[in-house]
Amino acid sequence: FERAIALEHDVRGMGARIADPHDDEAATLLATVKRAGFGDRELAQMAGVDAESVRLARMELGLVPGYAMVDTCAAEFAAETPYFYATYAASGSEPELPPVQRPAALVIGSGPVRIGQGIEFDYCAVQAAAELREQGWQAVMINSNPETVSTDFDASSRLYFEPLDPESVRSVVEAESPTSQNGEPPPLLPAFVQFGGQTPLNLAESLSAAGIPLLGANLETIDQAEDRIRFANLVESLGIPQPEGGMARSIEEALALADRIGYPVIVRPSFVIGGLAIDFSYSPSDLVGQLARATVVDPDRPVRIDRYLEGVEVDIDAVADGDTVLIPGLLEHIERAGVHSGDSVGMFPPQTVSVSDQELIVAAMDRIVRALDVNGLVNAQFIVRDDGVYLIEVNPRASRTVPFMSKVTGVPMVKLAVRIALGEKLADMGWPNGLLPPPPFVAVKAPAFSTAKLRGVDPSVGPGMQSTGEVIGIHKDPRVALAKAMQGAALIPPRPGAAGALALLSVADRDHHALPRVARALAKAGYRFAATIGTAGELSKLGYEAEVVAKVGEKPIAGQTAILDMIADGKVRLVVNTPSPKSGPVRDAIEIRLAATAMGILCLTAIETAVAAAEALDPDLRDGLAEVRSLGEWVPNPGVPRAALKS
Repeated sequence: FERAIALEHDVRGMGARIADPHDDEAATLLATVKRAGFGDRELAQMAGVDAESVRLARMELGLVPGYAMVDTCAAEFAAETPYFYATYAASGSEPELPPVQRPAALVIGSGPVRIGQGIEFDYCAVQAAAELREQGWQAVMINSNPETVSTDFDASSRLYFEPLDPESVRSVVEAESPTSQNGEPPPLLPAFVQFGGQTPLNLAESLSAAGIPLLGANLETIDQAEDRIRFANLVESLGIPQPEGGMARSIEEALALADRIGYPVIVRPSFVIGGLAIDFSYSPSDLVGQLARATVVDPDRPVRIDRYLEGVEVDIDAVADGDTVLIPGLLEHIERAGVHSGDSVGMFPPQTVSVSDQELIVAAMDRIVRALDVNGLVNAQFIVRDDGVYLIEVNPRASRTVPFMSKVTGVPMVKLAVRIALGEKLADMGWPNGLLPPPPFVAVKAPAFSTAKLRGVDPSVGPGMQSTGEVIGIHKDPRVALAKAMQGAALIPPRPGAAGALALLSVADRDHHALPRVARALAKAGYRFAATIGTAGELSKLGYEAEVVAKVGEKPIAGQTAILDMIADGKVRLVVNTPSPKSGPVRDAIEIRLAATAMGILCLTAIETAVAAAEALDPDLRDGLAEVRSLGEWVPNPGVPRAALKS
């Protein structure tokens, strides 16, 4: 660290001279700091120049990284897929291998597997590389995470372990491009940016500016979908309903906008991943605090502020080629809108959305995809309410629901997107326009959380993603499919023994409508109840006794137990805590949730999830839960085209 600090001090002292290739002292320092691992962008910020000037200076000096090979077979025999890493120690050396044979393309992976950017995107990158090779192309993979399938020895033709930033990706492209002939610049290796999630998509602009061809992606499409202002204007021009809202370029504008449309509001910055920096604000102080913590708000980086609409959220994935928009199916969230799609339980086909509303969603999706001129994968989210269907957002890339929908529909979405990028048409491949008919079963996607290993992290679900995996449950009976998924995701409370078990309920007023289903299912399974005073009163009206507990911060009266003490005693087996949509209760209830997770108690914060978890305990479902079939038995002909539904 001392050396890095000293080098940073030297760069700052050198200032703009660092970008002068004819300054010997500056050139020596530039070579030193590049070998020490400093990036062009960091050096530019230190020196007060732009990153391109630093890049041009080192290019003129011949200061480019070399790529050393990791022999994955330890010299016992020829490695099938060589691994490479960049090092300036090899700058100027002959490359260990020439560029891959053409045709070839670069697949940019998803980077570190972290909350919000998980293995779902790695699946898409792997499928893309496999299809490229199937089509006779060489697949060059760049990814920074060695713990993924995309970095397995047989997942690509050539692999680079490199950071996913513009400088590193550009250097790999240049290393894999043939040397110039007759003074002409070499044709650069084309790249896919739509299969690794938001990380590679955010590189599209810089890669395109560097002259790197983007396969299956249009920079204009990406910008129009990701830029909140342009997207809102496009949706309005198409006549597709969207929540009331607007753009704010300053905190003052944000406060005025939120005051006009009314709290609570949902704040959405542009170009974000996994719901990062997206959150609800319940008051002006909430909004100011959120904007200060989460993002910078200025004329160049406005945020979208929308009125929060309660309703049923529906995810929709499509594959498009400019002429055909293929929609494999719709995925209905069981939690109310506002829970991130990665943290919600999804049911395919939809179970409560009417056919007419599904047709509205499909029609709107077709219009927006054609207006954006999408070629490849695209995902959108809609909210279905009694007063209509509203479009929330569109992502012109692979979504985290692509692996699930591909498996349960048999539509190889990633492979189709690759073939479209290479020039094929869906119609020529036998795939129709529109929504495909639903299968004779129900498939459920349930999120898996690592709460037990992440003590001290609030387990409440909301617009920011927290899950670290997902499972699938399939059955002809929707109840069994849901129970299978909930059980696989460890979202079902323990089954009570002969002595029964205790469930602690603290349910917001707006969720009391679902309390009869929760209480009935838990009581049938053998649970007794403890509850805060309001929830206990509702349970009493339903005919269920409940031990009243004192809320957080309240002094227990005679016969009561403080809610945190009851959790700490170890008697509670399940906590259902759905906070009110107000700033105070949302913040205060975190103590309940953290106390539950600290004791290893399942804590559910969405009433819809609680209903599903409770009803999964139904003894009548046991035979269905024990029924096991392979995915191939449920989906016997994956990849085979079929006709779409008639509208």
